[in-house]
Amino acid sequence: MNVAEVGVIILAAGKGTRMKSELPKVLHRINGQSMINLVVGCASSLFGENIVVVVGHKAELVKEEIDNHFKVCYAFQKQLLGTGDAVKTAVPFLNKNIQHVLILCGDVPLIKKKTIESFVNYHLDNEHDISVFGVEVDDPKGYGRIILNDSHQFASICEDVDANFYQKKIKLVNSGIYCIKKEFLTYALDLIGTDNVQKEYYLTDLISISFNNNRRSGCFIGNNPEEVMGVNNMDELKKAELSIMRA
Repeated sequence: MNVAEVGVIILAAGKGTRMKSELPKVLHRINGQSMINLVVGCASSLFGENIVVVVGHKAELVKEEIDNHFKVCYAFQKQLLGTGDAVKTAVPFLNKNIQHVLILCGDVPLIKKKTIESFVNYHLDNEHDISVFGVEVDDPKGYGRIILNDSHQFASICEDVDANFYQKKIKLVNSGIYCIKKEFLTYALDLIGTDNVQKEYYLTDLISISFNNNRRSGCFIGNNPEEVMGVNNMDELKKAELSIMRA
């Protein structure tokens, strides 16, 4: 893996209303460390300063927290129009030599360096245009389902709010972590629409765009669902703390 050719975008613009807190979601702490700094720290251990953090809600607080520990670039998402819009905001801030883009979530704080390294190597070794980090979970509620076609090819990702009865039964889910060839990313971001329940630009639409354009895509299946657990409320924050304590 040539780390100089891999750039990282970390999504950290959301309000996190389900936390029921005035504090931005990514600033909530797990064993004394903010979620965003756990993610930035993991990414920087592999990719140094090739990191763009997308900020939005109470951006100055988030930037201050990160700047106390790391050196990164920032992209400001003016309106919270979805993950696709957030990534599109960040792409211009990537270094020109970047060939592949790793996308992480600021509210998925338990991801480990070794896991990220394995995922990026999977993407590069298979020469994919886009790779998605998936996991199988017992309770997939709230997660986007990974949809395979009749030939077991990776066809699309369906968000939970848009899923039908049969899709909701799928236990292979999207962690929200991607590795994407930059050339394909810049092309495909312009093709994302808002034909969904939330009227947002879903980054997950890149999978169906890839499939429809005969691009190479794949799903890396992690073996530890807790590691890619998203934290959206205080109960999940406590679960994340317990997970770290058990490790």
